[in-house]
Amino acid sequence: MILMLNNYAADQWVAATGGAVPILSAIDGSTVAETGSQGLDFKAMADHARGVGGPALRAMTFHERAWMLKALAQAIMARKEELYALSASTGATRQDSWIDIEGGAGTLFAMSSKGRRELPDDVILIDGEIEPIGKRGSFIGQHVYTSLKGVAVHINAFNFPVWGMLEKLGPTLLAGVPAIVKPGTATAHLTEAAVRIMTEAGVLPAGAVQLIAGSVGDLLDHLTCQDVVSFTGSAATSIKLQSHPVIARETVRFIAERDSLNASILGPDAGPDSPEFDLFIGEVVNEMTVKAGQKCTAIRRAFVPAQWLDAAEAALRQRLGEVVVGDPSVEGVTMGALAGQAQLDDVRANARAIASQARLVFGDLNTVDAKGVAAGQGAFITPLLFRADDPWAADIVHDVEAFGPVSTLMPYRDLDDAIGLANRGLGSLVISFFTHDPLIARQFVLGVGAFHGRIVMIDRDSARESTGHGSPLPSLVHGGPGRAGGGEEMGGVRGVKHYMQRTALQGSPRTLSGVIDRWLPGAPQDDAGPHPFRLRFGELRIGKTFRTAPRTVTIEDIEHFAEFTGDKFYAHMDEEAAAANPFFPGRVAHGYLILSFAAGLFVDPAPGPVLANTGLDKLRFVKPLVPGEAMKVALTVKAKTRRNDDYGEVRWAVTVTDGGDDTVATYELLTMNAI
Repeated sequence: MILMLNNYAADQWVAATGGAVPILSAIDGSTVAETGSQGLDFKAMADHARGVGGPALRAMTFHERAWMLKALAQAIMARKEELYALSASTGATRQDSWIDIEGGAGTLFAMSSKGRRELPDDVILIDGEIEPIGKRGSFIGQHVYTSLKGVAVHINAFNFPVWGMLEKLGPTLLAGVPAIVKPGTATAHLTEAAVRIMTEAGVLPAGAVQLIAGSVGDLLDHLTCQDVVSFTGSAATSIKLQSHPVIARETVRFIAERDSLNASILGPDAGPDSPEFDLFIGEVVNEMTVKAGQKCTAIRRAFVPAQWLDAAEAALRQRLGEVVVGDPSVEGVTMGALAGQAQLDDVRANARAIASQARLVFGDLNTVDAKGVAAGQGAFITPLLFRADDPWAADIVHDVEAFGPVSTLMPYRDLDDAIGLANRGLGSLVISFFTHDPLIARQFVLGVGAFHGRIVMIDRDSARESTGHGSPLPSLVHGGPGRAGGGEEMGGVRGVKHYMQRTALQGSPRTLSGVIDRWLPGAPQDDAGPHPFRLRFGELRIGKTFRTAPRTVTIEDIEHFAEFTGDKFYAHMDEEAAAANPFFPGRVAHGYLILSFAAGLFVDPAPGPVLANTGLDKLRFVKPLVPGEAMKVALTVKAKTRRNDDYGEVRWAVTVTDGGDDTVATYELLTMNAI
């Protein structure tokens, strides 16, 4: 049965008015779906996103958006088998589809978790500490992020139709920006199904997500400085899009992830008898065959010390000989097909170009015995391993990417030579290095870091838990310089900021505290009313302050603390030695004694809304406290973050001062308070 794909525009499923494009099975070439976008009003879609989707998302806090992402991930997981069934026609094995479908949902789960842990339950994101400007502290600066008031246009590749969409949607929606998704046509039926699942989950605000299942038409003509284009695909298409006159004129943010001649290097310490050698061989084979090598992070260039080139070739040929190419639904098949005939033609053409400067040592460019498939049917190809004995003369190997199960094995003389060869790709998404020597690893990172977006160092210690060379993670940046496009995606909260504007605020502490809903030094403090530990989370107001009575710290207190804790550091116990120290006038109180006494001064001990002390941040000891000096504490509600329906986190600014009102210590106390 042929699926008729629809577009999702202005919260309605809309069929194309003509010119349907067939989507062909990678297994047998039959038509599995038809798609197109003729008849869509692309300007209206952008206006709907900005006018309806944006305001709805911006009305939600980061935490509410994060819970929405979790619900979307749960919806995908609940109906994942529907997506697995569609994925089979793309040539993907079950394992390939797992990376795409469940990996995509996992990215949303991860972004949801990071959003709730690392972002405030608010709509403004604070960036760094205040910047003092005026001498008296009445005029300060503060950087903040706010959501862009535009639309994110996501132009995705064919190879990961679910993951590729969700890894972009996670940071975008968390930032409060609506998206228009344009998938790669060859696998658009899988993306369309995933969008249907998400819209039917009932958690997306109107206008938050739209889908173009064909050409983007004149959409780019209607972009503004508030919009973002995030692209994954070829360098040629990326350059064409980035050169669009409207994108240039309006300075539309452009995030690109494109061609990448990723490399993997066997360290000079990792001989054929080492665990790292075996790990390297396994990783190269895995990256050549997962998704039939159709991964932007796949290993295209493999480098080994020259003396182990023959051993590495033999090991790779042996492992590649165990790969079974064929219909993924047939038992025993370990590598499926390319996405379609056009992709097969492209891979063969680029592989032939590589063959002009490198020798094919495994595989066949023209024929393949695909298990469970009639001869000549489907977009199948064998793994292709090339060998270039003179890598500096093999220009094409460092310049042409065959986007399939293709890699070239090459030797290097020493570590500096390996670094030079790795960087000759002029920018990549990822590079991996197999060594068990930390000093060699450091030298390698210093040599290649500027050219690669991610560096994976794998050895016998990390192998069991390693996610491998080719697995982008939602908590780490995905992108790279130069050939790789110069963009970044994911990276936890870093990815969210691509869809927000950083702004420098200037004003009085009172005004800025009101803007960011966080108490800043110099802002008003409210001393009236009951002890703040008597107030529930919802009753506490930013700036609520408790000032303690003073307590004098005696020499007996210091000596008792030293005996009780065992901390007999000379600055607390030896007057002569302490006085010789440039930081102390003589014996001084322990810093942790000051903290303990501070708690004794401000804690209200009776049961109440304060449920737990969960830690402290930014502790600084500013001035020594000498025996006989009094100390007192000011405890101020700095910020609040709701965690669930039962409790929230309160961040308290704590300042300890001496009898002369000089600051002795500062820190931030964290408590969990009942709602």
